[in-house]
Amino acid sequence: MSLNDRLIRIIDPADPRIAAFGDIRERDLRRQQGQFIAEGTVVLRLLADAARRGGEFRAEAVFLLENRVAGLAETIAAFPEETPVYVADRAVMNAVVGFDIHRGVLALGSRAIEPTIENRLSALPDHSLVVAAIGIANHDNIGAIFRNAAAFGADAVFLDETCCDPLYRKALRVSVGAALKLPYVKAGSAADLIGALDRAGFSVWGLSPSGNVDIRAIPASPRMALLTGAEGEGLPPEVMKAVSTARIPQAPGLDSLNAGVATGVALFAVASAMRRI
Repeated sequence: MSLNDRLIRIIDPADPRIAAFGDIRERDLRRQQGQFIAEGTVVLRLLADAARRGGEFRAEAVFLLENRVAGLAETIAAFPEETPVYVADRAVMNAVVGFDIHRGVLALGSRAIEPTIENRLSALPDHSLVVAAIGIANHDNIGAIFRNAAAFGADAVFLDETCCDPLYRKALRVSVGAALKLPYVKAGSAADLIGALDRAGFSVWGLSPSGNVDIRAIPASPRMALLTGAEGEGLPPEVMKAVSTARIPQAPGLDSLNAGVATGVALFAVASAMRRI
């Protein structure tokens, strides 16, 4: 099928075929039926890759500004042929989404599978590095944690039930689509995650400015897990008591690093010790 044959022109913002893209800021925060909005060229390409592989993620539709089509021809072609590709001018697209959409690149995806903690753990190799986030509700930090996990070769990300969804539009954009290619699960309490990691043979380390060990001195183990808590509160006291703790040395005068940055620094140190990078 040629590129032009795939394009479906939208001239009416009320066209029911693109209703799922309407008022996406509000829809994004109340996602239903596993659907999510992917924004930007890199995330669009990763969604196409994930949809082509099948399994967890599917591509429901693509919605583009007409002047972005030519530059995205190769990415459009990578989507399954049954995925509709809608195009519109800026006035129509802005009216649909509810704000000035500068990038002009959107897609509607869905997650068909919601794996359990045990599913994810059983699929990991004997030598593994994973990240676990506890109580992080900030989309930027969740996105940064996924991006860092992908950059430093983590095998999976585990989120407790109080974390925000990594498929929120902003989190997915900040992660540069890492949640579409890095195995993850969002389920259970902090105690559930720690217990499951411990039973699976992971050496579990919690990050905190008051941690007992310099992050550079953590001994490498075949299976390593790093826990990150929310900014301000950090990891809950009961978590700090249940795991080994590590700190990132820093110059005096600053309270702490944010969760995304701290996770990146710690991952670099641990991945280096494990000779993964």
